[in-house]
Amino acid sequence: KQWYQRRVAITAGRMQDNEPLMRALSKLVALNNPDLTLFVGEALVGNEAVDQLVKFNQSLIDNSQTAVAGTKSVIDGILLTKFDCIDDKVGAAISMTYITGQPIVFVGTGQQYPDLKSLNVKSIVSALLR
Repeated sequence: KQWYQRRVAITAGRMQDNEPLMRALSKLVALNNPDLTLFVGEALVGNEAVDQLVKFNQSLIDNSQTAVAGTKSVIDGILLTKFDCIDDKVGAAISMTYITGQPIVFVGTGQQYPDLKSLNVKSIVSALLR
């Protein structure tokens, strides 16, 4: 039998930076060494989410004992919540993937687990061209 460990860190939704929270979460990641680290951000905040991602990623690098100098990213992917409500702010999602080189793994479109969906690239392109 193969066993899997799941580690989930949940915080209240944030639309602004919270340095102490980012440091605490990055220390948890360094301590637990998870197989997968996802940045969870709100799609509604646009470029503010890009800034949060950059700061969180840097916090992970600063607090990681295994990060290689010059590492571009230590997150493994991105989860964007409130993706069903976005409009012209969808471009931030593209910026996030470009900056980190990591994919958007899931988008949230509601409050329940079944509301986590795989990213539909066609919907992003459609929203950008509106």
